[in-house]
Amino acid sequence: MARYAAMMKMKVDRATCRVTFDYVLRGSVLKGTVNTTWEGVRTDLEVESPEPAEKIAQLIKNAKGGCFAENMITQAVPLTSSVKLNGEAITIEGITGEGIINGDTEPGA
Repeated sequence: MARYAAMMKMKVDRATCRVTFDYVLRGSVLKGTVNTTWEGVRTDLEVESPEPAEKIAQLIKNAKGGCFAENMITQAVPLTSSVKLNGEAITIEGITGEGIINGDTEPGA
């Protein structure tokens, strides 16, 4: 937020953000069935500033729009992985190779 406040020539005295992740971890490590499902992510922002609420609202919209971490959570994108064991590439079904979105392989990714 500080970066966007500077670009917008706004004064922010203090800003904090608390991020809460709601997830469920299921499965067994020994059976190889570990799986995490997400139920939500929440951000709680607190801002101290002499700026009017309308300008702070625009600042927050800009900061959220440019936040790499937040946008990675809200936009499904292909995930590709490569693995090397002792310097040699190995293939792991469902992990390496094609792009993965929500656990499903995405052809051509």
